Amino acid sequence: MSEDENPAGSPLPDTPAEDVDDALEQAGAAPDAPLAAVVEKPRAETAIESLRAEGVYDDSRRVRETRVQSEAKPWGGASDSKTREQTETDATPAGGPERLALPVLEPPTETRVLEVVRQLDPEPRNPDLEALLADRGWSDEALESVPGSWAVVGSVILVTVPTDCPDETALAEALLELHGEADSVLADEGIANDGDAGTYREPRTRLLAGQRDTETIHTEHGTQYGLDPARVMFSPGNQAERARMGELGDSDERVFDMFAGIGYFTLPMARAGAQVTATEINPTAFRYLLENVMLNDVGDRVDAYMTDCRELASEVDADRVVMGYYGSADEADSAGDEGGPEGDGNGNTNEHGTRTDEAHDFLADALEALVPGGVVHYHEATPEPRLWERPLERLEAAGDAADRELEVLEKRRVKSHSAGVEHVVIDARFE
Repeated sequence: MSEDENPAGSPLPDTPAEDVDDALEQAGAAPDAPLAAVVEKPRAETAIESLRAEGVYDDSRRVRETRVQSEAKPWGGASDSKTREQTETDATPAGGPERLALPVLEPPTETRVLEVVRQLDPEPRNPDLEALLADRGWSDEALESVPGSWAVVGSVILVTVPTDCPDETALAEALLELHGEADSVLADEGIANDGDAGTYREPRTRLLAGQRDTETIHTEHGTQYGLDPARVMFSPGNQAERARMGELGDSDERVFDMFAGIGYFTLPMARAGAQVTATEINPTAFRYLLENVMLNDVGDRVDAYMTDCRELASEVDADRVVMGYYGSADEADSAGDEGGPEGDGNGNTNEHGTRTDEAHDFLADALEALVPGGVVHYHEATPEPRLWERPLERLEAAGDAADRELEVLEKRRVKSHSAGVEHVVIDARFE
């Protein structure tokens, strides 16, 4: 791995402020011109996350494309930096990737960047989508249709376009202006419902603006997820739960991830030192799972199988079983279960499509794989009137059927699944 590819957040030597000031003065930059850190575009999201963690990212300015005159080394202090003015006449190194200037308040000390520059013509960032569309001529009535939220997955923006949106292209272009690090905007139209596309929880999307190639790398808490949001489901809505799973357990703990997808829970747990057996039935998601295992350098800690998890359960001895899938709507609980696309433990929509089996249908297999004293992380979409009664009843029934004693360790609301329905997870130990 080259130095350019080191993960953001790798510790770098401290840089004395006077050395930085000297370098900037020698570069001839105006002393009050704002700073920007130059990175290769594929690393932009990773670098932004790391800069925010350092507390040096400046949200008041837009991310800008930049062209640099020389092939600068990763910046690791004033002694080897190329801090200078940013101009619009520089040439991109032949064959090199595009580069972005990320606005920073001061030179970073923990984030790998190519160089630090002074911006000659910084552009303020307007964080208000409505204001951007108003500038484009939208009326007050049209502005009432502006969506209140959207997802940024790597370099791709996913947005549910309201039915009364007067101009979805203008909406998408405004979102690209708002997120300078993004390349594409997709209309999120839920999941496919029929045939293999439904079984494999393939998303329904349309390109609204930007590049047609929507394959990207999304970074959360240092974990990198390679995917194409137009081909596999992913939502940042469950980010906190993914991060939590990476903080649980001990090093070398044995984990069975029954519904691995592209590695939503497998990757953070393996990065934390767990030995993970991961199963996934979607061929496209499984390919990304394998690629992400290599991308995160956890190949020695993940055994991945493209198979139904029930086929492997009897061969696994796990200290922890992750059940990040909660099936389709239950007709018997239709009061409160109706409305909206189905969801699961990996995001805001159900990444397992129209599978008719419910999450609790897999509990017997989960307990077969779980060693005595192990923990199951059981996800469910539960109607509010039956919270927490229904998931606890199902866990107790599974424990009774397996003649195993249940201890509830934690109950968590992950997010709202749909109107009147909550996505919950229960951590349960079975002796």
